Amino acid sequence: MTPFGAKLRRMRLQRKISLKEMAERLDVSSAYLSALEHGKRGKPTWFLIQRIIAYFNVIWDEAEELQRLAEISDPNPTIRTAGLDPHATELANLLADRIDQLSVDSLEALILQLRAASSRDKGLGSPDLRDQT
Repeated sequence: MTPFGAKLRRMRLQRKISLKEMAERLDVSSAYLSALEHGKRGKPTWFLIQRIIAYFNVIWDEAEELQRLAEISDPNPTIRTAGLDPHATELANLLADRIDQLSVDSLEALILQLRAASSRDKGLGSPDLRDQT
């Protein structure tokens, strides 16, 4: 399941809306909507996200969250490491090889660590600055 699919399913169930009913209102098939909820389809289009936002009549914050979740919900991401430090290639391969062995707690911890490292490194400018300290 993707972050977007989990949120969509949660919203639908909280409002006691059937998959079939929602699919009809959004003009998509029930099979497609189910696959989207379960992470078996790629990111939804911008147009579909807008229809979902209108369908649920959500406020700005929740609409922005749906758009953000859609952006991070590709169930088959590609990580290109050509030209990067060898550690980037190692990390990408370790993650690809072992992600299915990690608990939810471990996944959440890694997400937090990666976000913190990314924020920290943005403030450093070029990677060369780290080598000079």
